[in-house]
Amino acid sequence: MGHRARKRFGQNFLHDPQVIRRLLAAIAVQPGDHVVEIGPGQGALTWGLLEQAKRLDVIELDRDLIAPLRERLGVSERLLIHQGDALEFDLHALTSRPAELRIVGNLPYNISTPLLFHLLAQLALIRDLHLMLQKEVVERIAASPGSKTYGRLSIMVQTHCAAINLFRIGPGAFKPVPKVESAFLRLIPWRPLRYPLADPGLHARIVAAAFGQRRKTLRNSLEGLVPVELIERAGLNPQARAERIDVEGYARLANLAADAVTAS
Repeated sequence: MGHRARKRFGQNFLHDPQVIRRLLAAIAVQPGDHVVEIGPGQGALTWGLLEQAKRLDVIELDRDLIAPLRERLGVSERLLIHQGDALEFDLHALTSRPAELRIVGNLPYNISTPLLFHLLAQLALIRDLHLMLQKEVVERIAASPGSKTYGRLSIMVQTHCAAINLFRIGPGAFKPVPKVESAFLRLIPWRPLRYPLADPGLHARIVAAAFGQRRKTLRNSLEGLVPVELIERAGLNPQARAERIDVEGYARLANLAADAVTAS
């Protein structure tokens, strides 16, 4: 394919055969699987996914890549190519069955976080996700409490999924060569949630406020949102900083806050 990568779409096309084989082995598509690939680019992974999947839906934003993809992949009843923005794509258009979809994607670095949150909002339909992301983003997602990389993204993803940093992917695996390293992430939704949430929206606001100014203590960062006595009732130290609180601690605090709102 002669298509030139476009900066505005954050395109870096995967081309290394050894990396492609390793990625496909990690995804391990089975004959009955319904796979959704986000951002297939020039189809480096697409052919291998199509070989095994019962159905493959491909979402590509760049109109100029659609025709070359069709030419490379051929006509198949098992393949549907959707031209559109993954940030706006509703997975309900593909299925109504819970936990059916297996998501695969090489996510553009400039939209990776909002796209992750868009997918998290549709987790009821998703069995698992295998995503290529900037290495630092994967490290943040899979980080443990107390580390410098642990933050809002870690908590919001880990609340809903088991996050596994599978392996690093060097810049040379892509064309054009990006200035950053990538990593391959596996997310498996918790079913049921390990720590159920009474009010997911309130939980999200508490986590966002806690990390709004990382150097502040919980007492100060949550002022006006969660009283100090509720922080203490949740078994948390009001003098602790946000990165010291684990996923369970934020869920416990959010549920107490939701109960307090209901009681009032």
